[in-house]
Amino acid sequence: MTSAPYDLAIDSGGDQFPVAGVAPRLSWKDPVGACDEDGFEVEAMVDDVSLPVARVAGSRYVEWPWRAPKSRERVAWRVRGVSSGTVSDWSPWQKFEVGLLDQDWQARWISPVEGDDPGYGRRPAHTLAVAFELPARVVSARLYATALGLYEALVNGRRAGTAELAPGATSYDRTLYAQASDVTAGLEPGANRLEIVLSDGWYRGQVGAFRTPAEWGSVLGARAELHIDLEDGSRRVIRTDGGWTSAPTVITRADLMDGQTTDFTSATGPALPVLVDQVDAPPIEWSPAPPIRVIESRPAVSVTPVRDGVWLADFGQNASGWITLRDLGPAGTMTVLEYGEFRDATGDLSTSHLDSHRPDATMVFVQRDEAVSAGDGSVFEPRHTIHGFQYVRISRDAAFDAASIEMQIVHTDLARTGSFDCSDPDLTRLHALADWSFRGNAVDIPTDCPTRERLGWTGDYQIFAPTATRLYDVSGFTRKWLRSVRDDQLDDGRIANFSPDGRRVRLHTDAQFAMMTGSAGWGDAITAVPWEMYTAYGDRGVLSENWDAMVRWVHWALATAEGSRHPSRVQRSSEPQPHERYLWDGSFHWGEWIEPKRKRADGTLIDPVQDNPQAWFMADKGEVGTAFLYRSLDTLTRTAAILGRSADAATYGELAGRVRDAWRTEFLVGDGRTVADTQAAYVRALSFGLIPDDLRDAAASRLVELIREAGDHLGTGFLSTGDLLPVLVESGHADVAYDVLRQRSSPSWLNMIDKGATTIWEDWDGIDDEGRAHESLNHYSKGAVVRFLHTHVAGLRQAPGSIAWESVIVQPTPHPTLTWAKTTHESPQGLISVSWRNDDGRFEVDVDLPAGTRGTLVLPDGSERELTPGRITATTTTGVLA
Repeated sequence: MTSAPYDLAIDSGGDQFPVAGVAPRLSWKDPVGACDEDGFEVEAMVDDVSLPVARVAGSRYVEWPWRAPKSRERVAWRVRGVSSGTVSDWSPWQKFEVGLLDQDWQARWISPVEGDDPGYGRRPAHTLAVAFELPARVVSARLYATALGLYEALVNGRRAGTAELAPGATSYDRTLYAQASDVTAGLEPGANRLEIVLSDGWYRGQVGAFRTPAEWGSVLGARAELHIDLEDGSRRVIRTDGGWTSAPTVITRADLMDGQTTDFTSATGPALPVLVDQVDAPPIEWSPAPPIRVIESRPAVSVTPVRDGVWLADFGQNASGWITLRDLGPAGTMTVLEYGEFRDATGDLSTSHLDSHRPDATMVFVQRDEAVSAGDGSVFEPRHTIHGFQYVRISRDAAFDAASIEMQIVHTDLARTGSFDCSDPDLTRLHALADWSFRGNAVDIPTDCPTRERLGWTGDYQIFAPTATRLYDVSGFTRKWLRSVRDDQLDDGRIANFSPDGRRVRLHTDAQFAMMTGSAGWGDAITAVPWEMYTAYGDRGVLSENWDAMVRWVHWALATAEGSRHPSRVQRSSEPQPHERYLWDGSFHWGEWIEPKRKRADGTLIDPVQDNPQAWFMADKGEVGTAFLYRSLDTLTRTAAILGRSADAATYGELAGRVRDAWRTEFLVGDGRTVADTQAAYVRALSFGLIPDDLRDAAASRLVELIREAGDHLGTGFLSTGDLLPVLVESGHADVAYDVLRQRSSPSWLNMIDKGATTIWEDWDGIDDEGRAHESLNHYSKGAVVRFLHTHVAGLRQAPGSIAWESVIVQPTPHPTLTWAKTTHESPQGLISVSWRNDDGRFEVDVDLPAGTRGTLVLPDGSERELTPGRITATTTTGVLA
């Protein structure tokens, strides 16, 4: 062993530096030459004091091998491999700090003095502040802060850290994270000032498509401690307490959804003593996720006059964030900024497709910022809101400098781990659309859209998680979100439709929306997502910390299956047949959701939910429910085995078999057809392993028939679209998969590209043939198709049973329209790369594997090669499509 372990990390977040909580876990990538039986030695220094070398096994998520860390300790650690009496070089040191742990916080919760409440969406931000003196030069200073609300901290007018929208989205009644910042450079001897600018944010703002009030709390609060080490050897600690003051800010309106108004001419008002200890908060913890940041800045592609005093800025990309505006005009000028993702035929912004409708109300979509100029050169950047947009309409009664506006792209700062490119620019562009769609919906939590709802829908991420792991390192991001899923779980075991659930359905189980909680494919995120994180990253911890929630969910679904029947089965027989106790058909399911809409004779689209909501609500979706119940039980079985719960594994394995048999009895016809006889039903059944082996060919053939009958168009919706193309290839129908993938008319992915999409649409007809927009134009779930580009077009996927990319199958699926494709994946073992080229019938593939990965290469002619760490190039001239 000659090289050293590398890419050392802890499983925690942090802004300017890694920050750990009470139980940091260590990980690294193995050095070249490491073997399965290798051990490792870990060395650490805590506050410059050496700890004894610890011998550990494994290299992923190693439990901290020494005493529990203490608040504010600064740690440096390194690792080397040990094998057969030899050792590798030591890795470089990796450093992190321990946050201020909950038991050591002495700061009090402080709240602003608020006047009359103007209502949700119209409340101002407040400044909480304290002045203090320092007798000497500052050597080091750390600010630890959090809030019930959205906060920015400033030291002498200088922002602390780079994180945005802190403290992030959590289920605030149970989980609250703090942030740590290095503010050494902002302090000086003599007079200093610490400020916290506080607004409603996720905690007390509006939630969802109908902008309902968040119910986490009615009073904002902030808590902070500034720990300062001085040159003279002394230490000062500045804490939130009754000595702080509260004052209004120039931010006269701040809502995370509606937008922000900043009036630079407004009087800030007198500073009054803050209110103390007015809020209840959970213990403070430290997030495992990276922070939200401004990731990229973009100038406008064009700024076009719409009419007198109105301009439309096009930034060329639909994304999440806000704008920076440097030209605010003369003093007193108001600039109105309206954000959206669609420009209509007149060249103006249109947002009506994002309006929300229900029988008793319509909510008109609004994303509106306002800035009133003081004429002093102030810059407007609305950090107390966030928008989804490609276009901004600018309105003002004064001239406007088009060069003064810039788009700030804002989302969780995820590390990229995957790439894809190929000879077909449309497929490469499709990959970019899905990537951008996920980025726009990865704002501290995985959301459905960055515009209309901005909620952490469980179904969306359950669908996209396997794709997300191919694009970015989402391990900490996902663990953080799963904490909210567990926090929001109802007492009976149901999983909320979205988390964090600001509507707090678990406290309102008699409400109508509670009746729609517990859907198959949505609630099953609690089993599917942890399993995906385990297989992608090798993290047993994500299984163990979600185990109880997984069990509670599955037991609720089993009890519901046994205790309720769909009315159609009651009508068929007053007494249930024996298998019906395992049919999950008697409670609400969203079902396949947003399958391609049929058209009326006049060409208009038929929306089954809007046209006949009662019929849609009452439709029998037992095929979907029972299929997902089987998959969750199967996942629970495998999870139990991993966690050493052999009795549970046997129990859930037997139940999975019974549910599978019940599905076959009720929903499978003897010739391999399903009772539903839809594309989605066949894709789901084949992907989940519900079809018996001797009927799989027949079921796949029927799926192909349905696709051909639809003119090579897909007919799948929310839940099964991501599995459609892999199922076709793996059942021997690669030609059909490519025909669907390359389809250009609606419904299809390439139709989105042809109509100018820069992100994936919610509806297959997001922009119809008449140029009208429908639903959200940034909904990432259908973008799960790009996983197929990695796994089948380029041909890189994990082998069955592999964990953390220890074993791969490289099996490209070429097509006559492609001459080359390539993909990379920064796996837990290291960088994996695959590329292939097909030139005049000569097929060449190049594979490069890191130290910890082995596998099998399957060439188009069916021949196989063993893959070991390092690079291999293989060629064939047979079995290649030409």
